[in-house]
Amino acid sequence: MGSASAYAAEPAQAQQSRKQPRYQVILVNDDDHTYDYVMEMVRRLFGYAREMAYQLAYEVDHTGRVILDTTTLERAEFKRDQIHAYGRDWRIARCQGSMLAEIQAVED
Repeated sequence: MGSASAYAAEPAQAQQSRKQPRYQVILVNDDDHTYDYVMEMVRRLFGYAREMAYQLAYEVDHTGRVILDTTTLERAEFKRDQIHAYGRDWRIARCQGSMLAEIQAVED
């Protein structure tokens, strides 16, 4: 029966070595939100410093997308939902609502 305890330890070791899947929270650019809006949002929702918030706003404006966070699926969904609930940019009259954010699995 000594082999039974060795067998029971195997799954625990396998679980420890397995990593939880990672997901990226990606902000998608549009023409209905200002740099100020993006900077304010990422500072409030993600805690970025002003300089980093500007870099993220610049990147989404120039490339169309920017990764805001890489995290667990649960947190990525929460952050995406926070972005979608953030509201319109009052600085632009035609703005109808929040920016679009997507979740993408990180390939290992």
